[in-house]
Amino acid sequence: MSATGFDVCVSGSGAVAMSLTLALSAEGWRVAWARAPEAASPAKADVRTYALNARAITLLERLRVWPALKAFSSPVFEMKICGDGGGALSFSAWQQQVTELAWIVDAAALERLLGEALRFAPRVEIVPPLQGAQAPVKAALLAICEGKHSGTRADLGVEFARRDYGHWGVATRLKAERPHNGVARQWFRSPDILALLPFNQPDPDASYGLVWSVPKERAEHLLSLNTADFELELNDAVLQSAPEAAEQIGHLSVASEVAGWPLALAQADRWMGPGWVLLGDAAHQVHPLAGQGLNLGLADVDTLVTVLREARAREPWRSLGDERTLRRYVRRRETPTRAMAGLTDGLLHLFADQRAPLKDLRNAGMTLVERLGPVKHWLVGRALDA
Repeated sequence: MSATGFDVCVSGSGAVAMSLTLALSAEGWRVAWARAPEAASPAKADVRTYALNARAITLLERLRVWPALKAFSSPVFEMKICGDGGGALSFSAWQQQVTELAWIVDAAALERLLGEALRFAPRVEIVPPLQGAQAPVKAALLAICEGKHSGTRADLGVEFARRDYGHWGVATRLKAERPHNGVARQWFRSPDILALLPFNQPDPDASYGLVWSVPKERAEHLLSLNTADFELELNDAVLQSAPEAAEQIGHLSVASEVAGWPLALAQADRWMGPGWVLLGDAAHQVHPLAGQGLNLGLADVDTLVTVLREARAREPWRSLGDERTLRRYVRRRETPTRAMAGLTDGLLHLFADQRAPLKDLRNAGMTLVERLGPVKHWLVGRALDA
């Protein structure tokens, strides 16, 4: 324990905050968890699914959460991506020489299991939320994991440059007539992007998590539909995108509520300062088309804990909140995060453009990447490591 009482105060209530709290506790630091008050009444069912990569799974294994979470997850063995003019790209686990490309996990189960693990974590104390940018306890480091709407980030004077896409993400759980066989599918349909992620609920072998990025007006229309009409439009979209895939999937039925939220690209102008640091969506927000949002946040957790551990071993005289130490974290995370943000942003705008020359170019480029094995291998490698 530091002379200030706690080593770290973690502010936030989501998966990134809980993972960081667990990881710091496992390293022997005393952690104050400043979580938001629990809602008086239960919120709507969480229909989100996360595509977790190898690095995220490794972190959850170290936190001893993965064995229980695996029951609420489904592996992805193959990813098939189609353009809007004949372009196609596919990735498989065997090509990458890995067991699976990713795991599709239940968002609510992940947060519930992290919360249960924290009940038994040593050296963790729950404290009241922050007031302004002030922690309720003395701590050497304040780790801000409050999400994209972080109030503490604003109180610290950090600019969060946000650009709305004018698109919304529409999500729900689906049941299919035929087994998914661990195949994830994504269609760039110009201007929308439709993704079906293999899942194990409600049917262990024939369920999907839907992530559909559509213009705001289209999202409002979809969210206003009754279940039967939503299913009709969804199945029609799959049929229009790929008749052969529609035959392999069979009819899709909605198995949960349908939810939607606005999508944006955002980046904090500073990730750290004296005694504080940003992680996860409080530092960066990307389009979900590559499924890397939470992976980036968990990579932030993994990197920060590694940097703090290294500093403790090599420079034990430094405070956890020392700016030199925190700058090492930023240097390791800023470049890969900006690269992923640039990739998703570029793909979205490329496929949203309706001009014929660009349509031909983007589909030809997709097919070219499919033929270039080393390029494919490199792209998947980056995604597996976030």
